[in-house]
Amino acid sequence: MGFVSLGCPKALVDSERILTQLRVEGYDLVQTYDDADVVVVNTCGFIDSAVEESLDAIGEAMAENGRVIVTGCLGKRADVIREAHPDVLAISGPADYSSVMTAVHAALPPTRNAFLDLLPAAQDDVGIKLTPKHYAYLKISEGCNHRCSFCIIPSMRGDLVSRPVDQVLREAEKLVMGGVRELLVVSQDTSAYGVDVRYAEREWRGRAYQTRMKSLCEGLSQLGVWSRLHYVYPYPHVDDVIPLMAEGKVLPYLDIPFQHASPRVLRLMKRPGAVEKTLERVQNWRRMCPQLTLRSTFIVGFPGETEAEFEELLDFLDEAQLDRVGAFAYSPVEGAAANDLPDPVPEDVKQERLARFMERQAEISAARLEAKVGTVQQCLVDMVDGELAIARSKADAPEIDGVVQIQNGGEMGLKPGQFVDVEIMGSDEHDLFGEALAPEPAKLAPLPMHA
Repeated sequence: MGFVSLGCPKALVDSERILTQLRVEGYDLVQTYDDADVVVVNTCGFIDSAVEESLDAIGEAMAENGRVIVTGCLGKRADVIREAHPDVLAISGPADYSSVMTAVHAALPPTRNAFLDLLPAAQDDVGIKLTPKHYAYLKISEGCNHRCSFCIIPSMRGDLVSRPVDQVLREAEKLVMGGVRELLVVSQDTSAYGVDVRYAEREWRGRAYQTRMKSLCEGLSQLGVWSRLHYVYPYPHVDDVIPLMAEGKVLPYLDIPFQHASPRVLRLMKRPGAVEKTLERVQNWRRMCPQLTLRSTFIVGFPGETEAEFEELLDFLDEAQLDRVGAFAYSPVEGAAANDLPDPVPEDVKQERLARFMERQAEISAARLEAKVGTVQQCLVDMVDGELAIARSKADAPEIDGVVQIQNGGEMGLKPGQFVDVEIMGSDEHDLFGEALAPEPAKLAPLPMHA
């Protein structure tokens, strides 16, 4: 079996689960089209560029192999796939593992070993992971109850369906037993976790936990590794997890997609629009947890956005002083309600605003990173290349944030997955530079005094 995985971390988790089931059923996983009897392509379909990338990947698999099963978000638009590639073997939507396996069985029936089938599954087996051994994505729910006008995720992945909290905590525990040192909590809306099941209680390690973001964090804190929250909406109950961050129980890091700062544009987006309250809460979070890192994403050039409303967004950046920011020029997505809004912003204006936005944020990011020069940061090593080790601090999520370049990583014998204290010596707009500190020698307990 060949496999191509595209899209976001949630899709990556779907790929890991499909690959694990393929392995359980005895399929060999190969790295080239030539060696594969069948190829599965897990697609993304959120924005037009992702659709194009997915169609290109399907086309490449068809040209190089010819026997292709398509799954993932773009699978919800089977007509688009069939129009471009009419000869694919089967199409299914996101997280539809049973349909994928049915298609695989039809294309390449499994050859089972009757003796191996009698063996029980290993209790600490976490399946195939597509991330490095020391970090993993932990998906806590599927779907979303929001109906943001620019987004089609609910039409692809459905309404919110939360995983039972004990199931999530057991998976996290197995991941840690398997060597994971950082858990990245992902979903479409992490702060809504459990609302669909009325925050049902489940038991883990002899204690009751609610299916709720705060309770999940309390459970994860028992595992002794980094836990990082992604895709958090700015609901009032987010305030409840900040003390856990201040106490070091979960990482002091929030990934919150604010999307804009103009109340009118936010209403057009069907997003929460109380910007002043948002700023108050950001300031309150930082009072409660001064080391908190805030990451967010924004859309510029949304239909109807005026120059004055864009300036409101720049003013928000100055006020909020966010640590990490991503931004996109608005792009129409087929099926999104925002496509019908009046007064689209010309493409050249969108790009000009995006450049101004990123320039403003670059200044803020550079200043916030420069303030860390002279401090000591706990870091997790991702890779070592000669003398240089690439690591991340508590403020840095993999793939999307900056890194800490450790100049003496080779000399200190650092390894991927290792925690190390780093003295920060310099910075730029994105990254920190420093040197690893030698661990303090263990101190012997004083000998007891005898009369």
